[in-house]
Amino acid sequence: MSSPGTVPADAPAARPRTPRGQGPLRALLDRADVRNLSLLGVLAVLIAVGGITKPEQFLSTDNLQLVLTQASVIGVVTVGVTFVIISGGIDLSVGAVVALASVWASTLATQEYGLGGMLLCAVLVGVGCGLINGVLIAYGSMVPFIATLAMLASARGLALQISDGKTQVVTVDPVLDLGLPDSYVLGVPPLVLVFAAVTAIGWLLLNRTTFGRRSVAVGGNAEAARLAGIDVKRQRLLLYLLSGLCCGIAAFMLIVLTGSGQNTNGNLYELDAIAAAIIGGTLLSGGRGTITGSVLGVLVFTTITNLFALNNLETAVQQIAKGAIIVAAVLVQHRTARTEGS
Repeated sequence: MSSPGTVPADAPAARPRTPRGQGPLRALLDRADVRNLSLLGVLAVLIAVGGITKPEQFLSTDNLQLVLTQASVIGVVTVGVTFVIISGGIDLSVGAVVALASVWASTLATQEYGLGGMLLCAVLVGVGCGLINGVLIAYGSMVPFIATLAMLASARGLALQISDGKTQVVTVDPVLDLGLPDSYVLGVPPLVLVFAAVTAIGWLLLNRTTFGRRSVAVGGNAEAARLAGIDVKRQRLLLYLLSGLCCGIAAFMLIVLTGSGQNTNGNLYELDAIAAAIIGGTLLSGGRGTITGSVLGVLVFTTITNLFALNNLETAVQQIAKGAIIVAAVLVQHRTARTEGS
């Protein structure tokens, strides 16, 4: 005889109860990344619109390769910016750093060292700018907005001085060959492969390493992260170094794409990268974000730009459309935050 209130040993195990109103489909949707699925839906709609309005042009192999190639440059920058925003920071200097790195790497003196020298120069310039940003912010206690705004102005000015306002034409054949169809791998441009590699590495860093977990922790609550033993200052420095590295890589990709270096390169990249990260689910306040979402955001914006160009629509309308998407994404973030907090 078992005592009252006890369960007999041979009684069948109780089946887990599903919370009221949550069936198997609801549970599946809760586990899915709804934001990324939404972005995929938006991208599918844009592709459908392009297929209807300009089927022969939009769906052509050449145009799809062009869209992916254009997305690759800003996409690499966005990966670095996403890490910075997740940590609670901001980097307004990425476009100017891309311009400075592309100009410095395409000078006649640098071109004498060939492809390797140009690539190394672009990366070192990007990392150097990231180092300055990181030191000012992490160890100089400067507000990220002010520090990176100062870098934006300085890098643009230096790029203008180095280039003397002129376009620097690249004459190194191995660099120019990377932009030709003969260098495509199974029909995929090399720049797209670089973008894919950077995206994969970024995803692994964020989701499978202590570096990623520390970045999220610093963005969520810097003081709690410090008390947990995380060197917050060093982490912030490393994050801005990573952003600078991505800018250096993107600068070299832009040289390959355009065959030149100009002080106007990377114009408004900072806005495009931040916007792509935001609509991809990265919180401006830090503590949350995904590389996948940011990449989808880049593809959405690049596809919109391509559609507007093919349909001969004004650039002003394109900017208005981008602005509306950004506002909608921020409103969704606020609503999601209120729902999670309630």
